Formats: sequence, structure tokens, C-alpha cells
Amino acid sequence: MLKVEHVSKKYDDILAVNDLSFTVEEHEIFGLLGVNGAGKTTTFRMIVNLLEKDSGDITLDGHKIDYSITDKIGFLPEERSLLLKLTVKEQLMYYATLKGMSHKDILEKIDYWLKRLHIWELKDKKLKEISKGNQQKVQFISSIINEPRLLILDEPFTSLDPFNVSLLVDILKEFSRKNTLVIFSSHRMEQVEMFCDKLLILVEGKTVLEGKLQEIKNQYRKKKIHITGDITIEDFQGIEGILSIEKRPDEYYLTIADDSYISSVFHAIKDKNNITQFVVENPSLNEIFVSIVGDVYED
Repeated sequence: MLKVEHVSKKYDDILAVNDLSFTVEEHEIFGLLGVNGAGKTTTFRMIVNLLEKDSGDITLDGHKIDYSITDKIGFLPEERSLLLKLTVKEQLMYYATLKGMSHKDILEKIDYWLKRLHIWELKDKKLKEISKGNQQKVQFISSIINEPRLLILDEPFTSLDPFNVSLLVDILKEFSRKNTLVIFSSHRMEQVEMFCDKLLILVEGKTVLEGKLQEIKNQYRKKKIHITGDITIEDFQGIEGILSIEKRPDEYYLTIADDSYISSVFHAIKDKNNITQFVVENPSLNEIFVSIVGDVYED
């Protein structure tokens, strides 16, 4: 288990992380989310001991994180930390050697992961000669090649197309099912929803929302209703509780204040012609994120 307890960090007069606490447990993928400057990267750097915290405690399986256990950690920073004059193989050998892996194990793992991520043919190419997406794959391999106990990923899907995002997500799920604690950050909420179990949203270094993803979505008051049928926007006029209406060809997406208004919407349109769909949906994580962050900034 990773435990972050009452951790704070200040840069001059700016409180970058404010009394932050959370845990990442077995077989759990944890999302640390927030707008730019919210304190995510500072938190990651404190966890891996690249940055000294001002207060609080951070432990991995009950032990303080120091050089005695850093070989058990994989870290993919948001900014690329690649030596562009090296070949792909040389770069991966360098990182794996720093993690204390044997030469034989390094070569086997390099071959396996290059094939798994479909970049085997780039093995002897210099990093400066390959695309940004493939550079990101190399950096991803460098973070997992030692099969870490704790894996921290800061914007891991940068420059990747949907196919390769899905490929990385499958790999992260495999690691989580085994023995790796996964904590990551991404600005793409639809990617977070693909595989995140629990999340925490930071605003100006302070927690504004935390919990299991599905529970957060279930508890969020605003709901959406997806309606398909032969109706017009005038049919919704005067119905209490409707916050917004999005019209698409032959269908409408209504946002309502909470689920107590579902019945009134249904009874207002149930006798209209050709109603083929009336589905109540939880809001997307992106909608919740925008609403939560917006409410904090407006206070």
C-alpha cells in the first residue's frame, strides 16, 4: 500500500500541496487529477523522493521511500527525459541498469516490450529519429521494465493515438492485477474513465473530491436523460428541473438538477409519438470535473 498522509509543500509564498492525504491499495488504479498547477507533479516528485516535502509522511508498504527501495518504483514524468542521441535499445538498457537488473534480464525484457508495443523495428534507431508517439512508448517501457511495485505515470498517453492508448491501458490493467500499485495523472477524462478505480481531484493543492469513480458518478446530483423520438424542443418547455437541453438529429440530451425530476420529464413526453428511448445516465467524469473545479473557483 502507498500512504500519503498530511503532506504539504510550499514554494516561497505559494502553497503547492496543502495537507494532502490518500492511499493506493492492492489491485487499485488511482487517478490524481486537477487543472494545470494544481499540485499533481509536485506530489509525484515528493512520492519518488525527488522533492523534499515540508510536512507529512509518505510510505510504501510501511517503509519510508528512500534509495533503499527506489528500485521498486517506476516513474514516467510528464516531460520527456530521454537521451535523444542514444538508440532505443541503449536508452532502455541505461534505465534498466539503474534499476539494478541483470544484463540477461534486461535484454529479454527489452525484446519483449518492444515487440509488445509494436516498435521492435526501431530497436537500433536513435531516439531523435523516431516519432514523438514512439518516444513516449520508449519512456513508458523504461518505467515498467523493472516490473515495479509502485508505478507513477504523469500524462502517460501524450502523443498516442487511440489504438496505442488502449494498448497501454491493457498493460496497466495487467500490472495492477499482479502486484503493482498504479497512480497516474491525465487531463483526458475519457481516458481516466477507461480504467481508473479511485480518484482524487486537486485544486490549488487541496483535495476537493475523492472516492471510487462509480460511487462519485452515482452520487453526483445532476443526471442526464437521453431521449429519442418524434418530439420538439417545445415539448420540454415549462418542465421543472431541466438545466440544459442538447439537440441532436432525432434525439435530445437533457441535464436535470437531480433524479427527483426524472418522473416529471417522463410524464410530460410519454404520450408523444414514437418515443423509442428514455434512458437516465450518470454524467461523464469530464462533466463532474468541470463542475467541481468551476464551483471551487467561483466560491
